Amino acid sequence: MSFTIYPAIDLRGGKVVRLKEGDPTRMKSYSDDPAETARRWLSAGASWLHVVNLDGAFGESDNASRKALEAVLKCGARVQFGGGMRSLNSIEAALALGVSRVILGTIAIEQPEIVRDALKQFGAERIVVGIDARDGFVRTRGWKDNSGVPALDLALQMRTFGLGTVIFTDISRDGLGSGLNIPATRELSERSGLDVIASGGVHTIDDVKAAKDAGLAGCIIGRALYDGTIDLKDALEFAS
Repeated sequence: MSFTIYPAIDLRGGKVVRLKEGDPTRMKSYSDDPAETARRWLSAGASWLHVVNLDGAFGESDNASRKALEAVLKCGARVQFGGGMRSLNSIEAALALGVSRVILGTIAIEQPEIVRDALKQFGAERIVVGIDARDGFVRTRGWKDNSGVPALDLALQMRTFGLGTVIFTDISRDGLGSGLNIPATRELSERSGLDVIASGGVHTIDDVKAAKDAGLAGCIIGRALYDGTIDLKDALEFAS
């Protein structure tokens, strides 16, 4: 299995930001120019970008972040995109814009039939499910609500629909630079049989190494790139 690194571009109000544990009150802005940020990561050698519309995830007006996504796509990146994707129409619209892969989160819990239909309509290579968990249970609505559903149960249900890939985030580590939750992520991969992309807490190249050594499909790097604790070129060279 190839191992892919996904530099993260989180959008809020059209700006590049990072949150701590998904909390909008603990936000740091990094750039007013998402397209420039995209070009920076692409010039370092990234083949994919992980773009999240935080406004959409929180159910807020997201016109600025939608425009930012369009600007990022014009840079020629392969983008996996999520945040507020809660209907077949919104999935289709994102793919029509040029997004390579759509990330579905809340609807996998609230309307799983939409994930099933999206997989049938667009194919497993265009759809991934984001499983964002705290203490083992999936959170929804921008990580605000506890679904009460164990992460593994959701992964297994999605697999019956034909899903091939999930992104697993340990919310308690996201944006804190405390390292990935490798044991939980590896367990999800092994027990579900799905390709799992690790997210939440990457801080140094050792975290990237741990994810690759665990047999995962890739990892998402956010704050570590913006704060400079990981050099993207070095990480990509290691991953290849």
